[in-house]
Amino acid sequence: MNRRFAIVLVIVLCFGAGMLTYVFRMRLAASAEFARQVKLGQEDAAQIRAQLVLPTEKRVLVRDNFTSALEKFGLSHQDAANASSAAQRAFNLRQVRAGNTITVGRSVDGDLREIDYKIDPGRMLKIIPAESGFIAEVKEIPSKVEVTVVSGQLDDSLFNAVSQAGESPEIAMRLAQIFGYDLDFYTDPRKGDTFHVLLEKKKYANGQTASYGRIFAAEYDNGGKKYQALLFHDEFDRPGYYDADGKSLQKAFLRSPLKFGAPVTSHFSNARFHPILKTVRPHMGTDYGAPVGTPVQAIGSGRVLFAGLKGGEGNMVHIAHSNGYETMYLHLSRIYVRAGERVEIGKTIGLVGSTGLSTGPHLDFRILEKGQYKNFEKLGLPPSDPVSKKHLPEFAAVRERWLPLLKKPELLEAGIPAVAGH
Repeated sequence: MNRRFAIVLVIVLCFGAGMLTYVFRMRLAASAEFARQVKLGQEDAAQIRAQLVLPTEKRVLVRDNFTSALEKFGLSHQDAANASSAAQRAFNLRQVRAGNTITVGRSVDGDLREIDYKIDPGRMLKIIPAESGFIAEVKEIPSKVEVTVVSGQLDDSLFNAVSQAGESPEIAMRLAQIFGYDLDFYTDPRKGDTFHVLLEKKKYANGQTASYGRIFAAEYDNGGKKYQALLFHDEFDRPGYYDADGKSLQKAFLRSPLKFGAPVTSHFSNARFHPILKTVRPHMGTDYGAPVGTPVQAIGSGRVLFAGLKGGEGNMVHIAHSNGYETMYLHLSRIYVRAGERVEIGKTIGLVGSTGLSTGPHLDFRILEKGQYKNFEKLGLPPSDPVSKKHLPEFAAVRERWLPLLKKPELLEAGIPAVAGH
């Protein structure tokens, strides 16, 4: 019995010793792993402190110079001046523009790591701290161009609809230019109108939009009436927009002297009661109610006959166009052209005001045909030339390529090349 007890005791002791050895080894391994993990954590933390850059972005203000703009990020005057001095050797800081962005990157510990000034969509001025001060260079911003479709539906304005689609108001401006000969984008749009735009979009590596390129095709549905546009070229290889039948969208004149139009407050009339003179007299123009400072555009290309102050008309611009047409823009607050100057269609020639005999801010717009005043609201505007017969097959190929993509953008995944009538 004693012998059996001794044997059992030996076995128990051996097992216990083995378990203790195993537990000890496991604890040693766990301690080693813990120490390794601690070391890795410390190395990761050090790497993060060394490599992680936390950016802060601000826009350059109108009165800022580059040094004062940097000081707003917390740089000392000396550091800001030294960084500006280095930057000047790589880029002319006189070309720094208000509205462009400066991004200052700092480490987790707050140390200055880099300064980036975005020159334009394709270039960045980079300034890096160095032992001797700062070094600077202009670098290309990596990007790629893709063809994509932007679509939206109007709730109130085209501007808001484009913004709700996640795009820049620039697209709204360009649509207004394309369809501006047939649509006044202040008065014509209705709730529920839709638009589709097939265009080039330049994107940065992070997916952010850098800029927009050519618009190849567009469609605007205005209360059930569809307006379509295709980018093509004329006889002289100049790019322009045409409808699906090959008719030019660019007429001799725009539909409105204001870029986004405005409500008509007084119509053309042979007998209108003048609110200031208190007499009945002809009103040879169309009045558009708009705030002071609203940009006024030349509705057609031509030569400025007069630009200045003229009695009751206030500040006025008078332009002569082809085919015997003339236009007049009255009561302006500012004038941006001079007599004898050649202006192109759509050029901003001044700003809405209330000069001369005027009861409030508005634009009195007048048009003459061969010396006779005409009612602009009822005037049939002369069109530009359609696609020439010899180019119709090429135009048809462009039409068949692009129009279907407006409603089925998934077809772009097939890798259709971006070719489009120049």
